[in-house]
Amino acid sequence: MKKYLLLFIITAFVMSCSKKVEVKGKIAGSSPLERIEFVEASGVATLPLVNIGLDKNGNFTGSFDAPKDGMYVINYAGRQNLIYLEGGQKLNISGNAMTFPNEFVVTGDAKKNNDFLQASQKFLGEYGSKINIQQLMAGDEKTFLKGAQKIEADINKNVDDLAQKNNPGKGILEWKKNDVKVTILNLLANYEMAKRQMSGNPSFKVSKAFQDYETKLEENKDVMVKTIPLYRQYLLVKLSPDFQKFAEAKTKGKTDVTTSEVFAQFLKDRKEISKTAKDYLLAFVVAQDIHPGAPAKNTEKIKKIIDTDITDASIKADLVKMQVAINGLKVGEAAPEASLVKADGKSYQLSENKGKPYMLFFYASWNPYISEATVPVLKEVVNFYKSKMNFVFVNVDDTKDQFVKTSSALLKGIPGTNVYGEKGLESDIAKKYGVYGFKLPCFIVVDKDGKIASRSFVNLGEQEVVTILDKLTGLSAPRVEPNMQMQPGMQMDPSAQPANPQPAPTK
Repeated sequence: MKKYLLLFIITAFVMSCSKKVEVKGKIAGSSPLERIEFVEASGVATLPLVNIGLDKNGNFTGSFDAPKDGMYVINYAGRQNLIYLEGGQKLNISGNAMTFPNEFVVTGDAKKNNDFLQASQKFLGEYGSKINIQQLMAGDEKTFLKGAQKIEADINKNVDDLAQKNNPGKGILEWKKNDVKVTILNLLANYEMAKRQMSGNPSFKVSKAFQDYETKLEENKDVMVKTIPLYRQYLLVKLSPDFQKFAEAKTKGKTDVTTSEVFAQFLKDRKEISKTAKDYLLAFVVAQDIHPGAPAKNTEKIKKIIDTDITDASIKADLVKMQVAINGLKVGEAAPEASLVKADGKSYQLSENKGKPYMLFFYASWNPYISEATVPVLKEVVNFYKSKMNFVFVNVDDTKDQFVKTSSALLKGIPGTNVYGEKGLESDIAKKYGVYGFKLPCFIVVDKDGKIASRSFVNLGEQEVVTILDKLTGLSAPRVEPNMQMQPGMQMDPSAQPANPQPAPTK
């Protein structure tokens, strides 16, 4: 009996600690080409945790691991909104395609929290429209502080009233209280910055009463820096004058220094800032230095900063994922193997290409640019280089049936190997190669030894792609203007003269 009791306790504990969020719902009037994404709002790297498709009737279902209980962003049709989620929840979301996710209804485990959240957001919208911020900012400090304190009191009263009505959980109530404080802190920071500029005195200081009010609002600062990105923005604004002076001295006469390097040095001597805050602030700056086409030496510098200057393991992991998603895998390292299957059900290994360079082309049927702008260009590229390299077309649709339909229709007549990553964007290969919905379609080149030969590209017309393919194959393709898609119908014969490229539709 004790054995079974222990098993039950263990099972209950595992269930109670589950990070999984299960979500389903219906968006009336939605298109099957639309997708719903969930992103951790307090994270340092805003990568989607899941990308969920909708059927022809607007129904959807999916699940994802929630890194922590807290605020998440829903992305849909280029629009965003916040939702509060906790691990282990099952919820249903419904709405209309015309207004979703600006407006939506939540039922299930997350109902109380999100009824509270939506009501508080509605109040803030109405309350904010009644306040003359410009007049408040133009006033003397005593009048301004009185006005800021009244705003804080009014919002907090509404929070308390809504808490009584909706009975939200402790977590979201704490978040909302801190969110109010951060709102006021940013108001204070903007006032101080404006007054300093007006005074023309770089050493301008606010009064002790002003500073005491800030200190009171920051009593939960380590919690706020973890959960509220706007608080990180506040801290950066406060640090800005000192950082500007530091950066000018450190970068004088230098042209190849990244902002992340300078900011990492700057933070080391700031004893008043906790290590937690330093990690989040540095991560924010590092994220700005991670962008497509960054020089390899800068990418390596950023990687070193992540490794040596950030201690929080989850922040490190998020930034590494972001680097792979934006820049691709490191050139020169072995291309990861992944679970792939052909239309006939047979498994496929990328290593089957060893001895010959190859290009990976990631795509999905719901991406609207593929058939119009990408496939015609891809066909020209394949026909030009096919004698010297292989092409592997990796589908990341939600189901294998959709893969079979898409590959046979979209890529018909284009020489190459068609394969499917089981579970689509949740597949083994998508995770290893940093493939997300916002990156589709994308291309990665691998050399004959099975090593990564390029960053990931979203545009086949980039000159860098052509240069890499020419180098690996020994061929010489017609030149195109940088950042242009190559045109369908362009002659791609090794003996052809360079064509004059014309603008093409780009993503």
